[in-house]
Amino acid sequence: MSIFLIRHGETEGNAARIVQRPESPLSARGAVQAERLARRLAREGIAQIVSSDLVRAVTTATRLHDVTSVPLAFDPLLQERNFGDVRGTPYADLGFDLFAPDYAPPNGEAWPAFHARVDRAWARIQELAAAARGHLAVVTHGLVCRSLAERHLVLPDGEAVPLRWENTSLTIVDGRAPWRVRLLNCIAHLDDLDVLPLRGSGVV
Repeated sequence: MSIFLIRHGETEGNAARIVQRPESPLSARGAVQAERLARRLAREGIAQIVSSDLVRAVTTATRLHDVTSVPLAFDPLLQERNFGDVRGTPYADLGFDLFAPDYAPPNGEAWPAFHARVDRAWARIQELAAAARGHLAVVTHGLVCRSLAERHLVLPDGEAVPLRWENTSLTIVDGRAPWRVRLLNCIAHLDDLDVLPLRGSGVV
């Protein structure tokens, strides 16, 4: 049994480097990325999919569901960090480090609240993985992936927690505790995509 940890496909907000709003859909390129990911995982023994309920994750997860026909559920605990009033702002206009340890966005989540929510999501993921008759696919967001990798997963020797999790990247976590990562932030399914490299570098 493995957990397939997946970041959603590219959105226009990613490409334009804008702090995303919850309703941000996939871009045309993000839809192609989601299709490539789904084809890669179609025969990998996924038994269940759980996804963030934000649009960009829902669309990515739904494409995977289309090719696997396995149960798909949505969990708001897997949402990206809530940046509150800052959402919709171009990164270039911020004038501060959005990801600084002590930054708390107005009407959003400070890091401690976000990490606590991710901890609850991780507890739920472990329950689902234990019950699944096969692999569990988890479709979520960049900062959720980073939080899990920093605090719950054992990375391969010599690997550091990525600062950027690529769109539709695949991270495979094997077995049960101590939850060792076998594959980290992989986008091999995008290798021959004509428009690579990715334009956007926003992580959320």
